[in-house]
Amino acid sequence: MVRYFLFGLVALSACRLQSRRPDAPAVITDTTLRAPDGSFAPSGPLGASIHRGHAILAATGDSLPRHVGNALRCTSCHLGDGRQRDAMPLTGVYARFPQYRSRSASVQRIEDRINDCFVRSLNGTPLSFDDPAMRDIVAYLAFVSRGVAIGDSVHTVLLVVTRPDLKAGKVIFQKDCARCHGTDGAGNATYPPLWGPKSYNIGAGMARVRTAASFVRHNMPQDRPGSLTDTEAANVAAYILARPRPDFPGKEHDWPRGDAPDDTPYATLASRRSTRSSGRHH
Repeated sequence: MVRYFLFGLVALSACRLQSRRPDAPAVITDTTLRAPDGSFAPSGPLGASIHRGHAILAATGDSLPRHVGNALRCTSCHLGDGRQRDAMPLTGVYARFPQYRSRSASVQRIEDRINDCFVRSLNGTPLSFDDPAMRDIVAYLAFVSRGVAIGDSVHTVLLVVTRPDLKAGKVIFQKDCARCHGTDGAGNATYPPLWGPKSYNIGAGMARVRTAASFVRHNMPQDRPGSLTDTEAANVAAYILARPRPDFPGKEHDWPRGDAPDDTPYATLASRRSTRSSGRHH
């Protein structure tokens, strides 16, 4: 197994991504990594670990083939090496853990959150907490959070989506998305698959229409980010999410306290119990 796929070369190629807005957090433009507080990646073992973590995010399947079950990589969703505003930024995420997460109804460490991405977004298997790759990923996340106060939030405000139009979404997809992701949504070596067996599974955060719509609204199409309206982004996101994708076994156990968001694309045991209980009261 190739543990770290030529991490220096991958880091160099991945660093070509540029921010689309002048006020967005700086993204990596060369192989010298810089944290939000302006500091550079240190030399020595810690710096090497940070660089390896960066490389794993950029070439996740090549670095960890036993743990990735689709054709995505971490930077398929976390654009700009995880530091691009409104593109699921990883900047500051280290400062927000441990945290309570309603999806599991438990307090999670950052390693738990990373594994959530491996089993859901990457449709794969979790890493052990003491895996060297896990330590390297955490090292990178800590580095891109330097200067961010504990508990601070750097995130995208989700769109309000009501009654999306799938037919209109299909038209937008064919016009603006298919040229990169393919008419069948299967993607290619450059652009990730949006549905089908090589895409993220139904348990992923991106499988929620508000999350997907917000990502599309701010970042797509890649050559004209921000050109779609809120309604257009919601329509095309809903169309994409209506296509088939891998299942996530055990999804029915999510949000065990019955507080699943209303755009959760599957029923949970807690929501079914709540529905039955409400029916009895009526």
